[in-house]
Amino acid sequence: MKLDAVIFDLDGVVTDTAHLHYVAWRDVAKEIGISIDETFNEQLKGISRMASLQRILQHGGKAAHFSTADCEELCARKNNRYLATLASLTPESILPGITALLQALRGRGIRIGLASVSLNAPVILNALGISHLFDYCADASRIVHSKPDPEIFLLACRGLGVAAQHAIGIEDSLAGIQAINASGMASVGIGEDLMGAGLLLPSTRELNWHRLDVYWQRLHPAPAPVKE
Repeated sequence: MKLDAVIFDLDGVVTDTAHLHYVAWRDVAKEIGISIDETFNEQLKGISRMASLQRILQHGGKAAHFSTADCEELCARKNNRYLATLASLTPESILPGITALLQALRGRGIRIGLASVSLNAPVILNALGISHLFDYCADASRIVHSKPDPEIFLLACRGLGVAAQHAIGIEDSLAGIQAINASGMASVGIGEDLMGAGLLLPSTRELNWHRLDVYWQRLHPAPAPVKE
């Protein structure tokens, strides 16, 4: 079976803006009397902005204290703080190995997609100088259900014009791996303790075309030649 596409998560795979998200959420949470730390922030990886806020409010025992309009205002406040920090991103902010992998995939005619719950994904790709390397970007504005639901990965496959069974998804969060697996794609995890990842690598430094190709061939070995 031929590999037609590779679909990347953004934060923690292409670049690392997790700390920028954390600082923005920490400051907004503090303004409403809730304290969060980086350990708690791990729970916010891979989920939408509103879902992140709901977890923060539950953590602080204030889930019933804010209306829908209040929550939308808090999300907007967090996003404005986060956007102000994106100016610090440059091509040097791309994680190790990613640019070389993107170029290798394009050289082999393999479609490249992005599946990110970040509404700022296009802005980030432009800041990194690699938006031209992606054939399709599926972001949170185009879906109803966030990860671990597979919707965003299935949307990316449709946007690329490929079947999920002919694609690899790359994630750094458990919710993301669950979404990839539920979509029918092959999954690659970046980090530790990502149960269910078909291929688990400690960092993007180990992520390259050779490893993806070997993984794909292991999943879909070529049929043995028929003897005459």
